[in-house]
Amino acid sequence: MAHSVRSVQEFVQDSFVPMVAVLCSEEAERVTAKNKLSFCELLRPFCRLTSEGHIRDPNNQVQVVKNLRIGVNSIETDPSTASMALRPGQLRLLDEVVLTCQPQEGAPTTSIKNGEYELNLNVNTPWFEVYRRKFLQSMPSSDHEFLNHYLACLLVVSSTEAVPVEQFLKLSQEQHRIQHSGEYTNPKWFIPNTLKYYVLLHDLSQGEEQRADAVYEDMKQRYGPQGCYLLKINSRTISAGVDEQIPDPWSQYLHKNNCQQQVSQLDGSPASNISNRGDRGSGGNVMSGNLENHPLQLDASISPGNLETLMTVNTELKKSNREVDPQTGGAGSHGAWLTLSDHDHIRQFIQEFTFRGLLPHIEKNIRQLNDQLVSRKGLSRSLLTATKKWFGGGKVPEKAVAEPKSSCGLLYPPEAPELQIRKMADLCFLVQHYELAYSCYHTAKKDFLSDQAMLYAAGALEMAAVSAFLQAGAPRPYPAHYMDTAIQIYRDLCKNMVLAERCALLSAEILKSQGKYSEAATLLIKMTSEDSDLRSALLLEQAAYCFINMRNPMVRKFAFHMILAGHRFSKAGQRRHALRCYCQAMQVYKDRGWSLAEDHINFTIGRQSFTLCQPENAVTAFRQILINDSRQIAAQQGAFLREYLYVYKVMTYYEKSTFAVF
Repeated sequence: MAHSVRSVQEFVQDSFVPMVAVLCSEEAERVTAKNKLSFCELLRPFCRLTSEGHIRDPNNQVQVVKNLRIGVNSIETDPSTASMALRPGQLRLLDEVVLTCQPQEGAPTTSIKNGEYELNLNVNTPWFEVYRRKFLQSMPSSDHEFLNHYLACLLVVSSTEAVPVEQFLKLSQEQHRIQHSGEYTNPKWFIPNTLKYYVLLHDLSQGEEQRADAVYEDMKQRYGPQGCYLLKINSRTISAGVDEQIPDPWSQYLHKNNCQQQVSQLDGSPASNISNRGDRGSGGNVMSGNLENHPLQLDASISPGNLETLMTVNTELKKSNREVDPQTGGAGSHGAWLTLSDHDHIRQFIQEFTFRGLLPHIEKNIRQLNDQLVSRKGLSRSLLTATKKWFGGGKVPEKAVAEPKSSCGLLYPPEAPELQIRKMADLCFLVQHYELAYSCYHTAKKDFLSDQAMLYAAGALEMAAVSAFLQAGAPRPYPAHYMDTAIQIYRDLCKNMVLAERCALLSAEILKSQGKYSEAATLLIKMTSEDSDLRSALLLEQAAYCFINMRNPMVRKFAFHMILAGHRFSKAGQRRHALRCYCQAMQVYKDRGWSLAEDHINFTIGRQSFTLCQPENAVTAFRQILINDSRQIAAQQGAFLREYLYVYKVMTYYEKSTFAVF
């Protein structure tokens, strides 16, 4: 249950990848727009390297880089004050990706037998995985770490420009202005000397190939053969090869607006048209999915509702589900001008940029940082054997006496040695040199704690724990207490739930991979709070699966936390997920003699089914409340009966309307 398709090592590695910025000329964007893609979107499916890379560490030892993925983003400038919280748009995206990712009909389940219990549970929870991936990709940049700061910038110009070299110069100046003018708090850059890589984009369906080759030869003279690339795409013509089946690797990276709208309709519109019942976030009416009050506390007065409106809405929904917008759906909607050879060209471009540009750039900066730190201390040529005696201890002269304070301790200037150690650690981590990264994080952690720079200390603790886990051969046990301390600092001292959540997501996966389900469940439950119903729902659901995956499954704890997850899903407006959680929990509580608990669950299933336009399921759930001996008071039983009769009427009208339409 709740199994991931990737290993925990792959998940953790993909959570922190070298970030590359992109600046494109308007003409270059026009070339990629023919495929309904931006340049960044064009590259993303091919950003995982298929062959090994190599770097040399400060000891001149070769380190292998396997299965590396890079992240590419268009530059978005932000002159406002830096914030370590997610923006409203990012929160909406997280809500939507969970909403649109629903269990498929007939999805595989796992049968669990434990004593008198026999359960059939979901095997996978893709909504949690997509939420986690989008959350980690949305992490705001911070000055206390450098992991998602840009290491390089791709400058992209079309070969059809009158003078491509002038366009490259303009883009280079623009990148320099954005990074060094001081006008913007975002984007953030890893090091002052950002790698600039010059890409000439040639449209084979329009431009002159000989001219593109000539321009590229000039670029190699100016920028060096390892600092530029000629990328040729759009080999396909729309008239040729109509029947050729070309895969669309971009679909999994792009948000499907049509799917999003359909699911939003299913979870919002129908219920909102029934006397405003079931509106996302609404409360206070009888059939509302918002369960802030105990759901058995029913209002005795139940309005009949607008049955004709419900009938119309259901008809429209069925029609919309059968129709697919040709502009937004269907195969071939992206990359229509690209052949399989073009796919290979893009993949080869990413590999050339990474192996001949990015990795040598990172290797050079690791060496420079190592030399700078060693020269300041006059010690060994490598940080591999760094100790507190070397880098810890007294106050650093670079820090002013009247330095600024924050709720998490002092703030370091960019040139502070402590930050240079952290920067070197992050570089080593990004190229999978986890042993050296751990040594640097461990050293930096001691310095930060000594200075009471708690935000910096939490970051170093977090990454030291991750580095220890990822080291080949596991020379060190996973220091879970590092992560616990980091979470406590982020959450309680720094009041930063975003960073605390990242820690919890990473640590929980690591603990589960080691069979420590009880510790993982405890960690996930601690991260629930009132500031985010969606996060709390997802983590409570994962905690429930931890309880069922234990060597001796804790079935009732599983069911209890599934109900808590369903409650929070409902408050977050995720009614389909709420219904699923309650149905999973019902397998444990059904026919066990816990009549009040069964009434609660059946009533909630009935209510959620009704708001999701599933009147048959709603009638079945409400009927279960009435057919058994009830321990409810007479008024409550009467309310149940009225609710059942009302929903039964709706179902009757629904069946009549469906028959009339079809």
